[in-house]
Amino acid sequence: MILNAFLTSFFFLQATPPTTKPGTTNATTTPADSQSLFDIITGSSASGQFVIGILTLLSIYAVYIITERYMTLSRAGQVDQNFMNSIRNSVENGNLQAAKALCQSVDAPMARMVEKGLDRIGKPLDDINKSIENVGNLELLKLEKNLSTLASISGIAPMIGLLGTVIGLIIAFQAMANAEGAITAKTLSDGIYHALTATAFGLFVSIIAMAGYNLLVSKLDQVIFKMENTAMQFMDLLQEPSR
Repeated sequence: MILNAFLTSFFFLQATPPTTKPGTTNATTTPADSQSLFDIITGSSASGQFVIGILTLLSIYAVYIITERYMTLSRAGQVDQNFMNSIRNSVENGNLQAAKALCQSVDAPMARMVEKGLDRIGKPLDDINKSIENVGNLELLKLEKNLSTLASISGIAPMIGLLGTVIGLIIAFQAMANAEGAITAKTLSDGIYHALTATAFGLFVSIIAMAGYNLLVSKLDQVIFKMENTAMQFMDLLQEPSR
């Protein structure tokens, strides 16, 4: 029921009412004349139900990744602008423990990079810079989690939808080949009509995944910029004459 409501909210297709010959009375419209995309696909064949099931799972997983990653990237980029100023004051006063405590209180990649740099103070600047870069690379891997999966969903969903369409057409033509008597245009159009809805839903899932992927990449670029800027400020701090 939840899935039906979800799909109906995005797609609602009105079936064309049957035409009547002149002089005849139109049949009373029944609830079957109005169908949602979910009803059309799942009511067509077992293969249609299988394809729509896979696409539905992919859509749910894509929405989960988009939501979870967006929240994670938003938190990662929310660092107080006075963070580095506080670090600078603590380092200049020789209070490294206060600076480390501040880093530990901030749940962000930039804070963990600075904390690693504070732990390496007293060693050559190249060693400190490498340590910060290593932490930054590890944090970047965490931030990129599931982004490749989301990109794969955006690429594979249309293919699955197309597969469902091809299977549906095969079944439709096989039914027509085995049918006895004349085959009407309505028989052919109904089969194609039901088969193409699989491609439509596959494209819908792909659009959602692709839009979410581009949004997350944009958010990730913002976090990476802040990470690089923080690393540069910290290294500049260590190279000041007072240090």
